[in-house]
Amino acid sequence: MYPSFSNSKFVTRQQVVEYAKKKIKSDPVYLDTETTGLESTDEIIEIAIVNSLGEVIFESFVRPQKPIPASATAINNITNAMVANSPSWAEIWSTIRNLLLNHPIGMYNAEFDIRMIKQSLEINKIPNTTKLNAFDVMKVYSDYMRSDRRFRLEQAGRNLGIVIPNSHRAADDTLLTRAIFHKIAGESY
Repeated sequence: MYPSFSNSKFVTRQQVVEYAKKKIKSDPVYLDTETTGLESTDEIIEIAIVNSLGEVIFESFVRPQKPIPASATAINNITNAMVANSPSWAEIWSTIRNLLLNHPIGMYNAEFDIRMIKQSLEINKIPNTTKLNAFDVMKVYSDYMRSDRRFRLEQAGRNLGIVIPNSHRAADDTLLTRAIFHKIAGESY
């Protein structure tokens, strides 16, 4: 079990490395979403899942229930036209769910992505019956850096010398999350 996520001064860097190595052996998948915003009424408009080998095993735009605001498009460059013919969350949830079951799921800022998954389920009137086995790479990275501070995804990648861009697109950000976690473990990415 991971010693602590709440206070990095009680966790050694070696403990963080060992946690990451053990977690990688458990065949995790990694997930990232792009959304219509940050509020309680916002929903997922793009999702990607990467397996433990670094292969994109699922990537899709998602047609939201409401139009994408310009403020979201300014960040992720996803337009209403891009998602117009995409499946709804209700149409792809069972596929996503099956890819996530029986795997630990690494996310950078897991609290946000889990909240957005729950909101997208609720907005699409899908019962939330799935317990996700998530771990937060952002918190692991903070402990690895021996800091109580939370680092942005692109900063963590830069600090570790990873050249995968943080493009605010789901597949790139998922690949970067996986690379950060593998770099922490001393593994190739």
